[in-house]
Amino acid sequence: MATKRAADMSAPSLFITFEGGEGAGKTTQINLLAKRLGGAGYKVVTTREPGGTKEAETIRNLLVQREGGDWSPMAECLLLFAARVMHVKNVIKPALVEGQVVICDRFTDSTRAYQGYGHGLDLQKIEEINIAALDSFGPDMTFVFDIDPEQGLARSGRRLAAETLDINQTEDRFENMDIEFHEKLRQGYLEIAKNEPERCHVIDASGSAEEIAAEIEKIVKGKLL
Repeated sequence: MATKRAADMSAPSLFITFEGGEGAGKTTQINLLAKRLGGAGYKVVTTREPGGTKEAETIRNLLVQREGGDWSPMAECLLLFAARVMHVKNVIKPALVEGQVVICDRFTDSTRAYQGYGHGLDLQKIEEINIAALDSFGPDMTFVFDIDPEQGLARSGRRLAAETLDINQTEDRFENMDIEFHEKLRQGYLEIAKNEPERCHVIDASGSAEEIAAEIEKIVKGKLL
């Protein structure tokens, strides 16, 4: 799949996304990376999907809340891209134009994994929507957190309880889906990473937080230098 990298923007910048299944520990690592890059003098913006703008947060409530609704995969996909259009237009692209590092918890790969691989929505249709909505705009670098689904789900409740982003604990609609869905999700993410090895870095999410943080920091700084 062809993706327009954020590095194509007019000023030096970097758009980093963190992806993975439930309980993989993405939020902890986003916060650690942002702190370390900020300490090294980089201007950093952290954000999330669906979300990042008032409009996108409204859509988030429709999709991830336990009682948010019984959406079809296509309906979910269209709502996610509606939120993403606003997010890119009002948050991500302006920050990149200013030469900032944008770190986002989930982006289009999550739609490919959850709605595509997980729920069976035609991947080509997702790409067609991606082209129409964003002209295939995407991240420069993606970290795919890989973890056994049962292990991830076992620690996901504790992770949500300790979330530093202002996330309501009823945001567990996807977490509550059966293990088969989460297995498909994992394999989907690994397939995405396999297809784009230059962009995607698979991280063993079962390691210690400090080991993972050091690995991510090394990769990111190698790109920034």
